[in-house]
Amino acid sequence: MIDILNIIAAVLTIIFGSFGFLAPRFTMGALYLQTDGNTMGLSEIRASVGGLFVVTGIACLLLGTPESYFMLGVAYVGAAAGRLLSLVLDKPPFAKAFIYFAIEAVLAVWLVAANYPA
Repeated sequence: MIDILNIIAAVLTIIFGSFGFLAPRFTMGALYLQTDGNTMGLSEIRASVGGLFVVTGIACLLLGTPESYFMLGVAYVGAAAGRLLSLVLDKPPFAKAFIYFAIEAVLAVWLVAANYPA
């Protein structure tokens, strides 16, 4: 069961990352981000919201080790922590930001707890 849930988490990571990697304008719209005519924002979305998560999810599937899934969980801990801090300090649209936080937090808790090195 742990293996199946790990694979689901990795596949979800790849799917979420694919939006940023392949459709940065769509992703920016979903996140209420805008460009000021400069394409650097698209580059950042493709890299940090997209490619980083796509290749991390793929690496987990290829390696298939608890340590790889644990590190994916650590990445989600960072994402959830950043999102939580933003909810407190930046006051983004609460419902949308909280949903993203909840997804990141659930993935973080699962991946870290289920794959913590023995």
